[in-house]
Amino acid sequence: MVPDPARFQWLSPLVSFGTALAGSWWLLHSRISRLALDHPNRRSLHAAPVPRIGGLAILAGTLAGVAVASPSWPVGLWVGIGMLLAVGALDDLQGVPVPWRLLAHFVAAGAAAMPLLLDEYGLAVTALVVLATVWMTNAYNFMDGSDGLAGGMTVAGFGFYGVAWWLGGSQSLALASFCVAAAAAAFLLFNFHPARIFMGDAGSVPLGFLAAALGIIGWQRGDWPLWFPALVFSPFVVDATVTLLRRLARGEKAWLAHREHYYQRLVRMGFGHRNTALAEYAVMVAAGAAATWSIGQGPVLQLWVGAAWVVLYGVLMALVDRNWSRHQAIERDSGLP
Repeated sequence: MVPDPARFQWLSPLVSFGTALAGSWWLLHSRISRLALDHPNRRSLHAAPVPRIGGLAILAGTLAGVAVASPSWPVGLWVGIGMLLAVGALDDLQGVPVPWRLLAHFVAAGAAAMPLLLDEYGLAVTALVVLATVWMTNAYNFMDGSDGLAGGMTVAGFGFYGVAWWLGGSQSLALASFCVAAAAAAFLLFNFHPARIFMGDAGSVPLGFLAAALGIIGWQRGDWPLWFPALVFSPFVVDATVTLLRRLARGEKAWLAHREHYYQRLVRMGFGHRNTALAEYAVMVAAGAAATWSIGQGPVLQLWVGAAWVVLYGVLMALVDRNWSRHQAIERDSGLP
């Protein structure tokens, strides 16, 4: 008697966790770890070289679990993941010029969005979604700069995608989302402070793309409104967007690495990698829970929830800004660089 493949779908998150766990351990202890080291510089938050290839384990775990869950992901999504994984790994190893990286991001976003949206929503809406996907792809990369931060966002964000799809009756898509979260949870065992391995561009870029692409799929299917993925991943979207706009307003080159994100300021003010990650986790869980609960509410209540989060982020950023100004003043008075 031939086993029913559907009976094994429930094991897919465990497959992802086990594959990512074994892959992270192997990458950390193999000679491959020496090929892509993140050396400290004036913009870093770490003090010693750390391998930045952990994203390969996350993606391997994700793909292994997804193969078992068998979700109906469109071909364009697979094309985008493969392209960004290849470009990200190459960038980790030897560097890829910014224009070529951005070109790959736009091609991947177009491959994912256009087949889903162009006929139904037209060119203008599709173009905006492509831009949003490219921004999410890069925002995830920008926010991957502190121990455990991007891994935690992956666990929370894709975990809440899974919960929303599960409650909506989309079992295979829910399990696939749980696979991503499970792979990231295994990676976190090596990445939480003090991190022994980073995910690198081979992890952060495809994960940012996947966060946007699955959000689009859920919206196009009618499983959730368009604001849902934005709120779920708002801890990354808000920090990255506000920081970018402020740097542009000062006439700075936005594509250059820096240490001005709010999470970076927290670490530099003495909050530390561990406490910063735990505080961010609390915000991630709260945002994801609020978004998931709000799906089933009326438009007015959804609007109030959105407004409440705008106010909350405004307050949190104002508190960090005030303490950062004090920190800088103390550094100037003490003569510290």
